[in-house]
Amino acid sequence: MAPDAPLLAVEDLKVHFAVEGRRYRAVDGVSFAVDRGRTLGVVGESGCGKSVTSLAIMRLVSQPPGIYAGGRIVFGGTDLLALPEGRMRALRGGRIGMIFQEPMTSLNPVYTCGDQIVESLRVHSGLSRRAARARAVELLDLVRLPSPAKRADDYPHQLSGGQRQRVMIALALANSPDLLIADEPTTALDVTIQAQILELMKDLQERTGTAILLITHDLGVVAETCDEIVVMYAGTIVERAPTQALFADPQHPYTIGLMAAVPRIDVEAERLATIEGSVPPPWAELRGCRFAGRCPLADERCRREPPPLRPLATGHDVACWYAPIERRAA
Repeated sequence: MAPDAPLLAVEDLKVHFAVEGRRYRAVDGVSFAVDRGRTLGVVGESGCGKSVTSLAIMRLVSQPPGIYAGGRIVFGGTDLLALPEGRMRALRGGRIGMIFQEPMTSLNPVYTCGDQIVESLRVHSGLSRRAARARAVELLDLVRLPSPAKRADDYPHQLSGGQRQRVMIALALANSPDLLIADEPTTALDVTIQAQILELMKDLQERTGTAILLITHDLGVVAETCDEIVVMYAGTIVERAPTQALFADPQHPYTIGLMAAVPRIDVEAERLATIEGSVPPPWAELRGCRFAGRCPLADERCRREPPPLRPLATGHDVACWYAPIERRAA
């Protein structure tokens, strides 16, 4: 692995699902990279392929019905899609940690929270049970769970949503991973707990240098935590840019629409802005831009030819024939 190579490079990834004779293109040609110590945010509407991308990186897409239809996932110089299952299992929970979207369904309900962390430590770090138990309590304290020694003996159903999320973070970080994948880590949490979870992730990254891939639909979350943002729509990337550049001057009509739909306290409006129409179904055969049916700028070329993701002088990569788009005053 070259010293300047990204820790994770996803190259033209395609993940499809074959269901009842139809081919669903959940992820269709996605490419991005994450450097050590940096945070990449992946945003988009529900169903755009964010979570499938994260599961694909972990090699957790069930086959069948899932199909890795193309591309590479290069982690630390190794293509994960070419690894035997045994070696991939050693990476999961070891060098790659993941915070799943819903901790109540991701944590094992019949084992205590401490035992689940202990198991991961013993498998990946080779610690004795006593040392792993002590380390598990340390990790629960690190994620600021009150009374960590007591909580280690609790079952997931005995904890609140925010506490379960902290246990998930402790479990994901147990073996000091090089990469942490966080899939909607603040979903269904109140705003106070959200802020605490995000601050915790930022603090841990500063301490350990872990790279973070943050999957979310919340633009406010990525604005506070990410160095770079990828915007996905209907299984593809439509825009990629450093966080400050994306928020200052979004260049894809879809990104512009997302930004306009965020409520603002400094702007009076009778109603929130919306993006007209709906996301095309994943089995639809679309010749051109997948956003064309909802885009106010779309013309016949947009419906006929898919625009490539191309770099602009503004620092953005944008898949739009009309980019760069002149920014309108708010």
